[in-house]
Amino acid sequence: MVGNETEKLGPGALVLVVGPSGAGKDTLIARARARLAADFFASFPTRLITRAPDTTEQSAALDEPEFERLIAGGGAALFWRAHGLGYAVPVEINRTIAAGGVVVVNVSRAIIPEALARYERVTVVLVTAPIDVLAKRLAGRGRESAEDIAARLRRAEGHLPAAPSLVVIQNVGDPEEGAMRLEDVVRDLHAARALRAFG
Repeated sequence: MVGNETEKLGPGALVLVVGPSGAGKDTLIARARARLAADFFASFPTRLITRAPDTTEQSAALDEPEFERLIAGGGAALFWRAHGLGYAVPVEINRTIAAGGVVVVNVSRAIIPEALARYERVTVVLVTAPIDVLAKRLAGRGRESAEDIAARLRRAEGHLPAAPSLVVIQNVGDPEEGAMRLEDVVRDLHAARALRAFG
């Protein structure tokens, strides 16, 4: 879910990285963040999740009461629930976008329609991989039970909401290739915004 404002926020851009569990979204985001570390226009905010921090992703933990207070107080630009957990992206991304920056965040596909209604420039990056690859990666991270893995794999086949700007990354080879694709998306969005500003 997103905030209640009706005017679309810009002139910066929002990159929504979506895809099934085990596709390697956080790996590509981490590598793209490292590649763009010297570029002031790129922002990779820390997600807030109602579970203990995980070394495989850039996140911070909060409990359920903290999550509810964050939402009620307007501290989340984006928030949703999945797999029995609450997820939120800090409202500070709105300042980055208002200043012309490009924000990249791993989100649920369910919030795509609301994000499109809220932000002026949204690109959806779908990171995916074959089911057998997803299953192996999920088992390897040791975070879910067999039942949880099965549920995540079923969800992987879900419908992706329509988006006017969609980039698909098949993350089955060297993850550096996918990270470069994601980096290119961010750089292209920044360059397009600069052309609009000076054109």
